Amino acid sequence: MSFSLRRLELADLDAIERIERASYPTPWSRSMFASELAKQSSLSIAAVAPDGQLVGYLVLSRYVDAWHVMNVAVDPEHRRRGIASAMLQRLFEVTRDDAERGYTLEVRVSNLAAIGLYEGFGFVSRGVRRGYYTDNREDAVIMWKNPEPKEQSAVQEPATT
Repeated sequence: MSFSLRRLELADLDAIERIERASYPTPWSRSMFASELAKQSSLSIAAVAPDGQLVGYLVLSRYVDAWHVMNVAVDPEHRRRGIASAMLQRLFEVTRDDAERGYTLEVRVSNLAAIGLYEGFGFVSRGVRRGYYTDNREDAVIMWKNPEPKEQSAVQEPATT
């Protein structure tokens, strides 16, 4: 499947709600998405099919010490086609100049596919939030991706003896 990536917009809210309800037992509300889209500290990515249909989204918030991946979802009919991977790759590209913050997210302990996806991008488990999910009190794995080191100058100081 071909798709393109762009910024998520308020005009996408109907499609966001459809995907969100199909993806999560306790979906975010429309107002939660609208609030995140309006924040200066948020970044959002939309995956769009050639026909203009929204097929996935990613919402990211910037905090003092980390970028927090708040919400990632792909329409059930379009999963396993590289959409989530492409959105994650784009988020790392867009935040490259500010990657010293590092990245964090929470994911259900039972969501092994998502955990594997995040591990493939360098996230590691750093703990558990007990009873994090309100629908069934399931625990969440807290995952972190360490900050990217600043690129070193190609010119090095000569060694002194």
